[in-house]
Amino acid sequence: MNRKNILFWIIAIVITLSSAIYQRMTGPTHPYRGSTEIAGEEIRYRLIRSFPRPADAPAKLKVEDREVTGFFRYKRHPSNDEWQIKLLVREDEHLVAYIPQQPAAGKVMYQLFLEKGDEQVKLPEEPIIIRFRDDVPAWALLPHVILMFAAMLFSTRAGLAALYKQKTYRLTLWTIVTFITGGLIFGPVVQKYAFGDYWTGWPFGTDLTDNKTAFALIFWVIAFVKSRQNPHHRTWVLVASIILLLIYLIPHSLFGSEIDWTQENMQ
Repeated sequence: MNRKNILFWIIAIVITLSSAIYQRMTGPTHPYRGSTEIAGEEIRYRLIRSFPRPADAPAKLKVEDREVTGFFRYKRHPSNDEWQIKLLVREDEHLVAYIPQQPAAGKVMYQLFLEKGDEQVKLPEEPIIIRFRDDVPAWALLPHVILMFAAMLFSTRAGLAALYKQKTYRLTLWTIVTFITGGLIFGPVVQKYAFGDYWTGWPFGTDLTDNKTAFALIFWVIAFVKSRQNPHHRTWVLVASIILLLIYLIPHSLFGSEIDWTQENMQ
């Protein structure tokens, strides 16, 4: 392997790892972080927005001052429910809001309030949403994650090959194999275990993760056909690699599976 190829693989790895970190740090299921202050004590919090059933979800705050108490309010989302209020539970140096569990894909909107004397603070400023899910076995989840980022790695490397007039066919082949296996085989299995459905994108739903997988695959199928006809084909390979990179910049699980509680009394 010459120096140029080594450099291109390093660049592809850096871009792939950066996208993995970005996916991990963004999206509607990533914990909501922030800080507030009450009675001179700074409270840093990390509130969960995804939780595996079957158990109530514990949203914990480290509050060492035992004179600080509080409550939280919650309601299902989306729903026409009224806000429900429960007290925070003191567990050693933590105050905990136990959010009632819901069926898989059920969401709850919640917000915490801390009190000491006449002082009250709410966190965060606007309610946040937590989604409940079922556990996904490691044999399904790990291959899904590994293959999806392997597809990103091969896609990026194929794009660099197209950009610098190298052969693209083999890289395109590896991209489409890992992408199909990770996104269209293990992906639906993960979705089924977590939320009860294999596919919730178009035409069955609005899950952006499913939809962007299908969208990117269209471009990679075309790129594969073109590169098979011409191992040095550039245009569609470059376009497909850019499309996939842009898609990976869209936060994971956006517009994901959810139960519409507003419909429960209309059936």
